[in-house]
Amino acid sequence: MKKISILILIGVICIVNTFAQTNKDLKNWHHKDASLDHFPGIGTDRTYSELLKGRTSKTVIVAIIDSGVDTTHQDLVGNFWINEDEIAGNGIDDDNNGYIDDINGWNFIGNSKGENILNDNLEVTRVYNDLKTKFSKIDTFNLSGQNKKDFDFYKLMRIDFLERYEKAKTEYDNFMLFSNYYTKADDNIREELKKEIYTEDDLKVLITSSDKMIKNSAAYILNLLEKGFGKSEFNSYKQHVESEYLYRLNVDFKPRDIIGDDISSNSDSFYGNNNVMGPRCGHGTYVAGVVGANRNNKNDAYGIADNVKFMVLRVVPDGDERDKDVANAIKYAVNNGAQVVNMSFGKDYVSHKYLVDEALDLANRKKVLLIHAAGNESEDNDIKWHYPINLTNDSLKPLTDYWIEVGASSYKADKTLPADFSNYGQKNVDVFAPGVSIYSLEPGQKFESANGTSSASPVVCGVAAVLLSYFPQLSPAEVKEIIWNSATPYKKLKVILPDRTNPKPKKVKFGTLSKTGGVVNLYNAVSMAIEKTKSGIK
Repeated sequence: MKKISILILIGVICIVNTFAQTNKDLKNWHHKDASLDHFPGIGTDRTYSELLKGRTSKTVIVAIIDSGVDTTHQDLVGNFWINEDEIAGNGIDDDNNGYIDDINGWNFIGNSKGENILNDNLEVTRVYNDLKTKFSKIDTFNLSGQNKKDFDFYKLMRIDFLERYEKAKTEYDNFMLFSNYYTKADDNIREELKKEIYTEDDLKVLITSSDKMIKNSAAYILNLLEKGFGKSEFNSYKQHVESEYLYRLNVDFKPRDIIGDDISSNSDSFYGNNNVMGPRCGHGTYVAGVVGANRNNKNDAYGIADNVKFMVLRVVPDGDERDKDVANAIKYAVNNGAQVVNMSFGKDYVSHKYLVDEALDLANRKKVLLIHAAGNESEDNDIKWHYPINLTNDSLKPLTDYWIEVGASSYKADKTLPADFSNYGQKNVDVFAPGVSIYSLEPGQKFESANGTSSASPVVCGVAAVLLSYFPQLSPAEVKEIIWNSATPYKKLKVILPDRTNPKPKKVKFGTLSKTGGVVNLYNAVSMAIEKTKSGIK
């Protein structure tokens, strides 16, 4: 049984690798134009060559609330917001905002000693553990009111947690078994060759060895390599299974202890440090690159907006973000001049929604645009909420008028237009944007292609930044309206409903998956902004 699981593991990894290898021609497809290039992109290249050439722009501050950003990446250097009221490195809160040496933003998942949180639990783990602790101390046979509601909820989500935990444990156990074979074979080969790095040609020589152990080890590793599974894939999957079992779904893992705050209250909101890169900033670096990687240095990856400064706010660990950190990051962005905020994160449970709601109210009053990824669970956000969400618990009214919820679209304007992983919702998702095989940045001066609504959200963020940059007379409300009205309409297109659990998902009209029934389009948006500002309408 365990051997079958390992074969499935290798098969999945090989499928992913094959997809990446056969779609190299998709690099930067999201910048292309549907009417010219036969890709349902946003028309970035055409926009700059036809509509924005010769026009002046104003710098726009974009807050990236994420895992951190590589401030040394060649495609981002020089494009970071600088807090001019703070003197770097003097250990003093010069601007009296509560954050010492916050030059490029702030890290809300670290402490003043410089320690940083890398791994954390999923919210389902925290909620399960809190409710389990609560109901272990009281009589559950005579509950009423809120306690009864909480207990009914606990019984349902307990099933969800335990299913996830058992799956993670099985996957971890299977991987450890596989790891023993793989590591031993790898050790045998390196010892035989007397070198750390070897090639397929080296292995082909070793499979002729008279030493049975060396021959079998080489054949084993060579077989995996030919299927696309090497050291990089091994290390990536090792990180995944360890993260799920040892940290994300481990009720005994308590990383927040290094901060020592009360996560249910914002009375102690001045915590963290100024290390905006953090220990692992791949996700945030990628997101920032989609929005505004350097467009002029001839590198393969380039962003949408060409005149932005990034304010970096680190709140997302390897695990689920905390509501308190999200709330404080939004407040920091709003209070320090951010005009657009990208939030490529989310979760399916929530503990302290009221803290985020307070922050959204502030953002609404300051009229700051908030762009949020809809999620990657192939679920209907109208039925199952994913957090943060721009709705009150009771009246279901929006907390801010400046929120845009983004689903992910693919590179074909056919039945596969909505990405098969994307969440959707005719009430709670505003628009779709390219989110499959989106090419961007990776820490360490590298580049990568990735999928997700985490890719789609910064596409919309980039569009918003361009509009605010080249047409500063537009209000945030008008920018949101233009993004909605300029989206390429696919309302009547019959598409496959995102549903990974159903082998035969049904077809629906694309217009039922979001409010606009469209895919964001920069060329159309800029054209509309030109007409709007030309007519003198503010």
